[in-house]
Amino acid sequence: MSLSERLNDDMKQAMKNQDKFKLSVIRMIRSAIKNVEIDQKKTLDDNEVLDILNREIKQRKDSLQEFEKADRDDLAESVRKEIEVIAVYMPQQLTEEEIHAIVQQTIQETGASSKAEIGKLMSALMPKVKGRADGRLVNQLVQQLLS
Repeated sequence: MSLSERLNDDMKQAMKNQDKFKLSVIRMIRSAIKNVEIDQKKTLDDNEVLDILNREIKQRKDSLQEFEKADRDDLAESVRKEIEVIAVYMPQQLTEEEIHAIVQQTIQETGASSKAEIGKLMSALMPKVKGRADGRLVNQLVQQLLS
């Protein structure tokens, strides 16, 4: 079952269960997907849907930081719940140790040895961890290992 089909099924289930919060989050996700499909004039595959889900989670994490800085606990809690709903559709996240091992393996594969080669390393590394690791954490590990 594709991610789009799973979202449709979960939306129907949320309607049946009268779970208004989950329903609104799923509708928002489906809307973002539909907008991209209209722009690109094609049906998105699971990898492209994952990109959209990643973008939506990243936006919410940024909002969460701002709400926490402004002591808006009510809004922060709502955004946390949205992130939880969206995270259900994401693949299993890699642990920091797993990411570290992938980064080391990619450093060996690319032969990167200095910070000047970070671009080459990151372009080889990101497809391996796409959707399964936070880009900021990956970047931090790369910075540490190349310094």
